[in-house]
Amino acid sequence: MSKSLYDTLEVSQNASEAEIKKAYRKLARKYHPDICKGSDCEEKFKEINAAYEVLSDKEKKAQYDQFGDAMFGGQNFHDFSRAQGGNVDLDEILRQMFSGGGGGFGGFSSGGGHQSYSSGGFGGFGGAGGFHQEPNLDIEAKVTIPFNVAILGGTHSVSVNGERFDIKIPAGVKSGEKLRVRGKGHTQNGRSGDLFLKITVADSPEYEREGDDLVKTIDVPLYAALFGEKIAVQTLEKEIKLKIPQDTKNGQRFRVKGMGAMNRKTKTRGDLYLKANIINPKVDDLDKELVAMMKEKLPKTL
Repeated sequence: MSKSLYDTLEVSQNASEAEIKKAYRKLARKYHPDICKGSDCEEKFKEINAAYEVLSDKEKKAQYDQFGDAMFGGQNFHDFSRAQGGNVDLDEILRQMFSGGGGGFGGFSSGGGHQSYSSGGFGGFGGAGGFHQEPNLDIEAKVTIPFNVAILGGTHSVSVNGERFDIKIPAGVKSGEKLRVRGKGHTQNGRSGDLFLKITVADSPEYEREGDDLVKTIDVPLYAALFGEKIAVQTLEKEIKLKIPQDTKNGQRFRVKGMGAMNRKTKTRGDLYLKANIINPKVDDLDKELVAMMKEKLPKTL
């Protein structure tokens, strides 16, 4: 079974992920139109990028390893790409070929940048070698959602095919997860495809996520750290009162049970950890007698 995508990148069929990436970078530099001025450089550059589009993706690579150049109608990839013409986006063709919707090849999810959309389905390849597939009406996209919506769940607005609508975000969703919105793909002959969204969760300036747990750094006045006191802390859901014990150390964590992220498999929530950042007052703002006493009484070494 011919494996001409490997030939295009000049690697063996047993090449590792790192070897494939290294070969791609080498060839992409060599044939980049800004560097290579030969008549076939641009076409070669397109072939290299399209081959890497498949071999750098585990799901697509597995499909290609199974079917080989039969996916190109039995042609090698070089001949197949030339047959598509100079104005065709080979990367897009391969994304569509390897998407779900026909020909026996499984699905994957891809898209442009933040909330950009691409539609699957490259008609049939019967003329190129006998593969016929129904038009794929699904739409694949990437979308970035706010951190608090990912943790607590809620709705997020997206725009597809000129239509803006809200999608439901389940609590606890993580970056890389995929959500399916039925009936929001392309429509043809009374059939509607689905919208597949690959989620990216925006970073939070206040919180870090550690599995199902959340970590937030909170400011603790020196008085509370030394002598103990309750302080108000605003969480994603509500304001809580946190008891700061006497002799709290900088960086010390306090656990608030059940206020972390939802685990979508177990349907249980993680915990919230509040990390103390002790705030020292400015010496110039303190009472002079107190400063003098502290200089005299405070230990100079640990």
